[in-house]
Amino acid sequence: MMGYRKLGRRSSHRRSMLRNLTTDFLRHGRIETTETRAKELRRIAEKMITLGKRGDLHARRQALAYIYDEAVVSRLFEEIAPKYAEVNGGYTRIIKGNLRRGDSAPRAIIELV
Repeated sequence: MMGYRKLGRRSSHRRSMLRNLTTDFLRHGRIETTETRAKELRRIAEKMITLGKRGDLHARRQALAYIYDEAVVSRLFEEIAPKYAEVNGGYTRIIKGNLRRGDSAPRAIIELV
């Protein structure tokens, strides 16, 4: 079994796409994307929130190394993570949506619980 989904991209493009998705997801708290991207995004976003819960300088630098926008990292550490201080995982929810019109790819909405 493979540890991650390839999403039909080369590794550099896949990493960049997931970094963008994570940044936008943490900025807005909810985004709409394909189901497989949402499932892969959930893994990364939950790790970032866990870093935010740790709250130390090393965790902040690790988050800054992955997330593109410093303002989003500040929001993660000051607003998002404290909400989940008492919760161990399960910070996101994936709601399945309709099929995408162009290629019938299954869509989903991923949001913070």
